Amino acid sequence: MAGDASGIPELDQDKYDADEEVKIICLGDSAVGKSKLMERFLIDGYHPQQLSTYALTLYKYTTTIDSKAVLVDFWDTAGQERFQSMDPSYYHKAHACIMVFDVQRKITYKNLTSWYTGLREYRPEIPCVVVANKIDGESATQANSNNILFFTFCIFTPLFAADMKVTQRNFNFAKKQGLPLYFVSAADGTNVVKMFKESIKMAMSYKQNSSDFMDEVMQELEVQYIFPSLDIRSLILYTHIFCCFHLLNLLQLFH
Repeated sequence: MAGDASGIPELDQDKYDADEEVKIICLGDSAVGKSKLMERFLIDGYHPQQLSTYALTLYKYTTTIDSKAVLVDFWDTAGQERFQSMDPSYYHKAHACIMVFDVQRKITYKNLTSWYTGLREYRPEIPCVVVANKIDGESATQANSNNILFFTFCIFTPLFAADMKVTQRNFNFAKKQGLPLYFVSAADGTNVVKMFKESIKMAMSYKQNSSDFMDEVMQELEVQYIFPSLDIRSLILYTHIFCCFHLLNLLQLFH
């Protein structure tokens, strides 16, 4: 499991309170192509910062929104997803989430439910997009890579080509949760730039207009330091009790 990512200088998460700093996290099973999607998007010159001690890779990106420079940190799990759960610091102060599955591997789609449940436990309101990766059939390509006939076939045909039939499959998870769904290919770049740019816009919009109750609680109390053993559900309960207590005091003032 990852260490306390908020406790080292490289990952000072207080910076995400600044208007020009955005944090976007990636979730999904191992080998669904999260890192490859990052690299495809940032192909012109990305500089990943790998922090193996903390099971985390940061991808830094600078863009311009409404004539203002915005610094985006993409957080990649770097193997931590094998445990099917993430350290709470991974979610802390995130402004958006990119949740990825492999269209060629059914189990990665089924596991979206557990990833989404974990996300909403710590970040109930942030925007989230669902990404159906490998519509080019990359998984099948890798599975057949030792076949001589396959290599002969590839001499005369493109190695990767987006299969639009995949987009007609019945992936209802995103629809049920009211989330955007993108069909992408890290191999040939289909929809990758569009998906990331839309995710950044959603993250900025959330940050500028957020009314997330948990955001306010975390900022006021800095729970991870003051109450390190308090789970998120207990925090919500105690906070409601705290607010009700003060509301009763205010009502007494008017009587």
